[in-house]
Amino acid sequence: MKMKIFLVTLLAFVASPDWVESLKEGDCEVCVGVLTQLGSLLEPEEKSNQEAIENKFREFCASAKKQDERFCYYVGGLEESATKIVGEMSKPLSWGMPPLKVCEKLVKKDQQICDLRYEKTIDLKTVDLKKLKVRDLKKILSDFDEFCEGCVEKSDFIKKAELIRDAQARSEL
Repeated sequence: MKMKIFLVTLLAFVASPDWVESLKEGDCEVCVGVLTQLGSLLEPEEKSNQEAIENKFREFCASAKKQDERFCYYVGGLEESATKIVGEMSKPLSWGMPPLKVCEKLVKKDQQICDLRYEKTIDLKTVDLKKLKVRDLKKILSDFDEFCEGCVEKSDFIKKAELIRDAQARSEL
């Protein structure tokens, strides 16, 4: 019984959104990217004005695409956003806090924020397919409207991606 209570307590602590390690360079790339872009859009006098930051963020979100738009949705920069934690973003930005630190604060409110990643562009001619993750191999197949029927192991996906690469090389000759 004591072991069960200990495990439940440990699990609750680890899963708690208040427990977040500090982010490192390269973590939370979409959040940091959007906040960096936002900072470059702000005039010097707007950078310390929370309301101006929020307005500029909403303007940015109106034309955002793909992962940037998803980030806007999570933070509340879109009309259809379910949550509104824009203030949690704009207030520290108005103090001059760096984007990475602001993202640390946001991830405590919504863990999904740091799960967003920009799509990698993979050059089939130069990439070592064996070093890619299965997720990236699946993306290559998807980009070429291919499906790997019966693929279970990573090696199966590599073989299919090699076939695509070879077909591309032949078509370019």
